[in-house]
Amino acid sequence: MPCRERAGATVPLPAKGIKETENRKEEQTMDFELTASMMCANFGNLEKEVEELSGGGIDSFHIDIMDGRYVPNFAMSLNDMRYIAGATEKPLDVHLMIEHPNNCINLFLRNLRKGDTVYIHPEAEYHPSTTLQKIINAEMVPGIAINPGTSVETVMEMLRIVKKVLVMSVNPGNAGQMYLPYVGKKITKLLALKEDMDFEIYWDGACGADKILEYAPKGVKGFVLGTTLLFGKGRPYGETLQNIRELKF
Repeated sequence: MPCRERAGATVPLPAKGIKETENRKEEQTMDFELTASMMCANFGNLEKEVEELSGGGIDSFHIDIMDGRYVPNFAMSLNDMRYIAGATEKPLDVHLMIEHPNNCINLFLRNLRKGDTVYIHPEAEYHPSTTLQKIINAEMVPGIAINPGTSVETVMEMLRIVKKVLVMSVNPGNAGQMYLPYVGKKITKLLALKEDMDFEIYWDGACGADKILEYAPKGVKGFVLGTTLLFGKGRPYGETLQNIRELKF
């Protein structure tokens, strides 16, 4: 039994105290990725935002591309993506919320780097596996984004192709939405499949401290951070990101 010194005497440490200390250490060193949802950034000074997020320790930049058709909104553009790709060495996670991405996928691939991730929505494409193969051929990481209303069963075969699955915990198209609790059961299903099918799970939408505390220990690999935890908090990004990594909420 481990001991500590007190006033010249050796005092055994209680087993419960040891376990609690070990649990806290394990939580504090938990390995998960944090990616910044750049549609929430200050576009009045995008260069500064990218610089401060990179210096603050963000793992990657999440780029939401919307066409106003697949989702009822417009967000970031090809030019925004191109600028950020040239302003940082950190990886990009490009989330294509567009109809028939196969028609224009090469426009995006030509402006990305090897190792960047590209997510498509399976429902937006007649033959999503064809689009995913183009991403693979470009030496980028293939991913699919799963809407709240999309079942795991309908994308089962694509889980054998992709390396990342982005689980939408809100309906796509807008920031600042409320979490849809039934998505948790979908994540449980995916967690049971990920080892055998060799993919990682990422969380997108309404990502609060409670979601990281609950789902990182279960095996969710990364979390997209928006207005709930990262942006608009009035403090340096580095401080915020360090607190999140140390689970100091």
